[in-house]
Amino acid sequence: MLSPESAAVVRATLPAVAGALDEITTRFYGTMFRDRPELLDGLFNRGNQASGDQRRALAGSIAAFATALLDNPGTRPDALLDRIAHKHAAVGVTDDQYTIVHKYLFGAIAEVLGDAVTAEVAAAWDEVYWLMAGALIGREARLYQDAGVAPGQVWRKWTVVERRTETPDVVSFVLSPSDGEPAPRARAGQYVSVRVRMPDGVHQPRQYSLSSDPGGDLRRITVKRVTGADGTPDGEVSTLLHSQVNEGDELTLSAPFGDVFLDDPADATTPLVLVSAGIGGTPMTSILAHLHAIGSTRPVLVLHADRSPAEHALRGDTRALVGRLTGARTVFWYERPGPEEPNAREGLMNLDGVELPQDATVFLCGPLPFMRDVRAQLLRAGIPAQRIRYEVFGPDLWLPDAAS
Repeated sequence: MLSPESAAVVRATLPAVAGALDEITTRFYGTMFRDRPELLDGLFNRGNQASGDQRRALAGSIAAFATALLDNPGTRPDALLDRIAHKHAAVGVTDDQYTIVHKYLFGAIAEVLGDAVTAEVAAAWDEVYWLMAGALIGREARLYQDAGVAPGQVWRKWTVVERRTETPDVVSFVLSPSDGEPAPRARAGQYVSVRVRMPDGVHQPRQYSLSSDPGGDLRRITVKRVTGADGTPDGEVSTLLHSQVNEGDELTLSAPFGDVFLDDPADATTPLVLVSAGIGGTPMTSILAHLHAIGSTRPVLVLHADRSPAEHALRGDTRALVGRLTGARTVFWYERPGPEEPNAREGLMNLDGVELPQDATVFLCGPLPFMRDVRAQLLRAGIPAQRIRYEVFGPDLWLPDAAS
């Protein structure tokens, strides 16, 4: 709980701090990476740094946490904290790094806000920071313990046993632990980080959802090649994976993490609605494969939107799995329909006329504009917000307008 004295100061200064957060986080990252360049090696996504997504995500998370402390005294925004903790654990964040971040973040605050940062203001925001950091440190410690790894020691070598082209810009890799030991426990819907060494020697991590049944000792990830647009560069990690990684090669993967997963017993009967677009269908395929593996009979409705059937990654897997599940059905939307899916609907996903079970648990994944639009449609259709679980690829997960 934020102390009453600090709460009053934070409430009074939040507009000024929030208004300057973009400048603060820009200066923070610039100074920290200048002094500590090793943090860019395997910990931070430099693509998100270059685009500004990471600094906006940090600014959004700080503002959201401070606002939650003020609006709901005595409580913490658990959903926000859990999502950040899983992202941190997936790249091996450790306790000592919070001290480093504190040093450079508060240095940036002092530089940007100048004389407005009195001792009282600094102490109040210091309390906010350490409340957030302490909550995350505790959550991350539990995640490491549950994963059976030492804090930060999440990486392990895996061998590519199969490479499969799904569409012209999507490829799947089936992986087996290189050390021959059992695969770590995973849940359907979770992701792993893949850490690769780039041509300049810097290691870069990226998160990819598991796209197969998480049981057993094999894992599959399905990677879309990120093509730059409007002057932005191509995705460096996805390009490397597509162009250089083949059967027999090794990849470095983290333990599985992610707070959006299916964790119901085999005898669960609650209906499921799996909603996705584009490469967002990968965790849905994992959930379907898990349901099949445990012999589930619960009703499942799969809703997916894509550009065309030919560009719909894992379409065949999805069709096959739905065909093996009792009570499962699909509705597909394509901007450019094709004969492969004669019953598909044309255009963007529109839930008008789709019968949605009101007591369903909904999993939602895809590009952020799609997520916002479809989530609003689900709410209008009477699905309670607390029953809609969503995953966004990238750091915009923590922006206030994405989490609302």
